[in-house]
Amino acid sequence: MLIAKTIAEARAAVARLRAERHCIGLVPTMGALHQGHISLVRAAKATCDAVIATIFVNPTQFAPGEDFAKYPRRLEADCALLEAEGVDVLFAPDPEEMYPEGATTFVEVAGISDRLDGASRPGHFRGVATVVAKLFNIVQPDKAFFGQKDGAQVAVLRRMVRDLNFNLELVVCPTVREPDGLAMSSRNHYLSAEERQSALVLSRALRHIEARIAAGVIESARLMDVGLAVLAEEPEIRLDYLCIVDPETLEDVADVSAGALVAVAAAVGPARLIDNLLVPSR
Repeated sequence: MLIAKTIAEARAAVARLRAERHCIGLVPTMGALHQGHISLVRAAKATCDAVIATIFVNPTQFAPGEDFAKYPRRLEADCALLEAEGVDVLFAPDPEEMYPEGATTFVEVAGISDRLDGASRPGHFRGVATVVAKLFNIVQPDKAFFGQKDGAQVAVLRRMVRDLNFNLELVVCPTVREPDGLAMSSRNHYLSAEERQSALVLSRALRHIEARIAAGVIESARLMDVGLAVLAEEPEIRLDYLCIVDPETLEDVADVSAGALVAVAAAVGPARLIDNLLVPSR
């Protein structure tokens, strides 16, 4: 596996791969890899001729006071995991490489970026859209792979790909969970044993909502009551939001008959965790 630290090195490596192979897959990450990330790599390996992974803890998507400084960084271990999975190139730039002095250009997906996580983390999705657009321009992949766990991010990036005419397919892979149901996240590393137990209430609330939908309940207000009641059973969490929205626009929907995204975010100890349930149309 080649490790590229500069944009020029990454572009040169991609050009060599492009000359030999047809389909290039991109798996963007912030590192501290877990099996959720590995599932994206494996999906890329299964459908692409070459796979480029990135590790970059993007400073522009963290607000002041968030966990940018303490976000887990394990580059050596991550490299070993990616190499074992057969990744062709790892692009792992420093912040100065991605944001040179004097850089003032950002990508903002208006409206949708102010919903869900964007409402509680102003500027977050501007940072996400900017860095992903830069990665798309550097690598120019045929396919880019993201996890459904970041459902709001997926909606923002889909809109950006459409609006800016990126010539790629955005592939969304299922959320990967621990055996007890907790959605895998690099931030799970922050949790004590007791906090991790409390965090299970997020997936439990989604399962209760899913069960009510299976029983025929489609009204968002009734489903929200079910989820909020479950979340209230765990006093140690600090709920940010529980929303039932259109998965493309992130706007509230009155019922789930046409499909919906049931999304939840909460702080558990020092970690802000997210999870969601994608409801198919009936």
